[in-house]
Amino acid sequence: MFEIGSSLREARSRRGLSPADVHRAIRIRERYLTALEEERWELLPGEAYGKGFLRTYADFLGLHGQLYVDEYNARVAQHDEEPLVPEPRRSHGLLVRGAAAVLVVGAVVGALVAWRQSGSPSRPHVAVAAAAGPKVVQHAKQHTTKPVVAPKPTFALVRATRDRSWLLVRIGGPNGRQIYTGTLEQGQSLKLGLARGLWLRMGRPQALDITVGGRLVRNLPADPTDLELTR
Repeated sequence: MFEIGSSLREARSRRGLSPADVHRAIRIRERYLTALEEERWELLPGEAYGKGFLRTYADFLGLHGQLYVDEYNARVAQHDEEPLVPEPRRSHGLLVRGAAAVLVVGAVVGALVAWRQSGSPSRPHVAVAAAAGPKVVQHAKQHTTKPVVAPKPTFALVRATRDRSWLLVRIGGPNGRQIYTGTLEQGQSLKLGLARGLWLRMGRPQALDITVGGRLVRNLPADPTDLELTR
């Protein structure tokens, strides 16, 4: 066991160095060097930095840096690790939670026992509901009608199968509201609803496959063209 701070200061003085000289050499601020020499560990920016500064400073002075870190761990860091959360506190918490669970289970069991002992008033209601159940179901079967199924909307699928193509889509016609404009890259597709009809302007029609309700639109031209799709 030895004094960390005083031995650092003596080694620095023997070499004729000031704290400023050490700072310029190892780039550790002077106030941290002074804290190491005075063993004022609380002024260091944390234990990890403190150990690093101590090792670097000792090695720079020609001392055994690891020996100084070991001394720090034995005399300083060990005391910092003592005030951990004591184990009895956690076991006490487990006991409290266990007691609460026992009370909850006891309350549930008590409630079940009380319900069984006084269960006669509630049983007639269950029997009546069971008796009335088949009549209600039979009545529903007699008046059941098939639900009206709305027709599924028709969709158009535009897919850039062979190459990329620029595309403009409007609702209702060439002056309708624009809902899409851009370039479909090869492999990309666009699904469009046909509730009000669509108007398409295509840059490369032959690069596209257009299906309406699963049926392929054939004979698309090679040049840019307009196409109107309806249900």
